[in-house]
Amino acid sequence: MREHAAATSAGTPTRALVLATTGFAINFWAWALLSPLGPRFKDLLALSSGQQALVVAVPVIVGSVGRIPVGALTDRFGGRVMFPIVSLATVVPVLFIGLLGQDSLAGLLVGGFFLGIGGTAFAIGVPLVNAWFPPERRGFAIGVFGAGMGGTAVSALTTVRLVTGVGDKAPFLITALALVAYAALAWLFLRDAPGRVVPTTSVLSRLGAAARLPIAWQACVLYAIAFGGYVAFSVYLPAYLKTAYGLEQADAANRMAGFVVLAVVMRPVGGWLADRVGAVTVLAWVFAVVAAGAALQATTPDLMPVGTIAFLAMAAALGAGSGATFALVARSAPPAQVGSVTGLVGAAGGLGGFVPPLIMSSVYASRGSYGLGLVLLALVALGCLALSLTIVRSTARAREVGVARV
Repeated sequence: MREHAAATSAGTPTRALVLATTGFAINFWAWALLSPLGPRFKDLLALSSGQQALVVAVPVIVGSVGRIPVGALTDRFGGRVMFPIVSLATVVPVLFIGLLGQDSLAGLLVGGFFLGIGGTAFAIGVPLVNAWFPPERRGFAIGVFGAGMGGTAVSALTTVRLVTGVGDKAPFLITALALVAYAALAWLFLRDAPGRVVPTTSVLSRLGAAARLPIAWQACVLYAIAFGGYVAFSVYLPAYLKTAYGLEQADAANRMAGFVVLAVVMRPVGGWLADRVGAVTVLAWVFAVVAAGAALQATTPDLMPVGTIAFLAMAAALGAGSGATFALVARSAPPAQVGSVTGLVGAAGGLGGFVPPLIMSSVYASRGSYGLGLVLLALVALGCLALSLTIVRSTARAREVGVARV
């Protein structure tokens, strides 16, 4: 009765999940503001292709790496404190870019650096949601939270239209208002789970301890391929479709949007399946599908229907794999270290998205074909399949035995 009363006074798991997912989506919306405007800045400021890529890449890199300390800080201070802080901190670069930073490369780079703060929100929500749900429901709950990555799609769909239809400051002012409103909402209604384990050691010592956990590096590898693959395709797929199949830019962008939506929808499905059949089993199927899809697409089959089926199958698998990876983290990492491990794994996933486009570009430049790049993806996926069925399975079983003994 006392535990029930404490939970009621602090809120409910559903409320925590809804608020965390909303915060994740809004912060990711802000984090992705520069990417849709890259071509505009290139023309407006006469940027080179490399400078345009740098403007887009800076917030992504900072947001990915920044998850490491933010995850550790969330373990210590909780999501109820960290979500409002990160949201309000993100308002500053959003307003700076919107009001002052669009007229120079330096302004975009400085603003983009601090805009990366918004990308760290992922490392706040996972430990918060994890603490609210029992082990048998964590996969689905964290998968639902992970669907907040659809905030990047909100940015992609609205930013250019707002600039064209309302003005160049409009998307930044609207996003800043949404961040402030969410920070107030989170402070008033978001609560950490009763009985949350609070570590007492320093941030650095916790990060070091988390990095030494076997599940940390294993999940980093899996997430770098699963989520990194999703990021890479969402960035590079339009260029691939235009070059390999001669599609118009609008058609290629629409197909990329379908890829992204399917991956986002499948993320909670992957977590749900992990709760029922085990994360390792889901991950094994995920990487088997990715390997098969990449190997098939390496032959550049007709886009309709074979190529489309291959890409949609990979989208579904990568989305499910992202959800299953964090279901694995939720079940295998010690409760007091979930935030620290999440930071490390989240950073690996964000950074993992940079490598495949570079490889694909190099392969095409040297061979005039994307085939070898897709063969390499298939081989990496097979390596992750083997890793999942051997070392990761052993680690997960060892953790389950340890929990059972406790």
